[in-house]
Amino acid sequence: MSWYRLLAGECRAILTNPAIVLIVFIGVLFYSVLYPLPYLREIPSEQPVVAVNLDGSQLSRRLERFIDATPQVRLAARAASLDEARRLLLARHLAGILVIPEHFGRDLLLGRQPVLALAGDATYFLVSSTVLEGMNAAARTMAAEARAGQLLRAGVPPAGIGEQLTAVRLNVRPVFNAGMGYVQYVIPAVFVLILHQTLVMAAGILTAGQIGDRNGEAAGYWRRCPPWRLLLGRCLVFGLIYTGLALYYFGPALAMYGIARLAALEALWALIVPLLLAATAVGIVLGRLLAQPERVTLVVLLSSMPLVFASGFIWPETAIPDALNQAVQIVPAIPAIKAFILLNQMAADPAAILPLRGQLWLQALAYGLLAWWLLGRGQGLPSPGRQQPT
Repeated sequence: MSWYRLLAGECRAILTNPAIVLIVFIGVLFYSVLYPLPYLREIPSEQPVVAVNLDGSQLSRRLERFIDATPQVRLAARAASLDEARRLLLARHLAGILVIPEHFGRDLLLGRQPVLALAGDATYFLVSSTVLEGMNAAARTMAAEARAGQLLRAGVPPAGIGEQLTAVRLNVRPVFNAGMGYVQYVIPAVFVLILHQTLVMAAGILTAGQIGDRNGEAAGYWRRCPPWRLLLGRCLVFGLIYTGLALYYFGPALAMYGIARLAALEALWALIVPLLLAATAVGIVLGRLLAQPERVTLVVLLSSMPLVFASGFIWPETAIPDALNQAVQIVPAIPAIKAFILLNQMAADPAAILPLRGQLWLQALAYGLLAWWLLGRGQGLPSPGRQQPT
């Protein structure tokens, strides 16, 4: 069989398979828009809270204004008692409660430490921590202001008040994630995983579907083709399709969400090629071993979430058991995610990812040989050493 007939047969088999078209062309583009949506706000802000002011002094009302001025929370309601605040929290879906105790203003002026009660709705951990952070920051600001007034009345020069309030000054400068948000570090890594998982799924569905397709024109081309040629042709067709998708993901898609691209195009290309070859070979192996498209889809989908946490960009590698860290190294997405983050998000030199790129090429070779062997053993396929007419 000629290369032209093989590549034409592969393209026809891909484009006429609704599941593959849905995954490759619709799913990949759909995920590039759908997945980043929850992260566009970066962090929660302006969360509504209710205040229970049992003091009623000028300082307590000033504290309320301080809290309302923070970017994390918004004073949405006031209650006369804690029970009323609880009812408002449940009825109006508020995010937290602030209770200012009696004699708050008096204790603050006398240099005592009044106790504020801060409560956040722990249904969503991120929202709860944001609410508590905002109310705590306002309370600390209020306490520092009161302390500064006491020092001034005691005769301390204004220039020395700052040193007494804060003995240590921090100058925090994020190196790689200046916005301290989720988009800059989550989305690029997830894009790599999406490309890997959809490619594995598509190649697996095509391979598994051809095992049971023994009749008709669709089955003819792959049954009359030597395994090595079928493997190379399939890698070439899927590689060309996913090269375009990868360039979209790492180009316009990153720019659409304001994510910086620090890696040079040639460095990205040197990383994308072994990833696509390895992922295609993995899909072929799964397709031959599982023998049914539904099984391939189920296995890939079930493995996606564990791979997200095992890849080390959301959950730190030091908190993952060593055995699991070593086990997931057989998945091409793991070194690809690490290499892409180093290259594109941290502006690492291409030489720094050589071990990871070598791991990808080794996986492409190992899975490629395994796929060639499995294709040769498949029923209806010629053996690796049998010569076929062209």
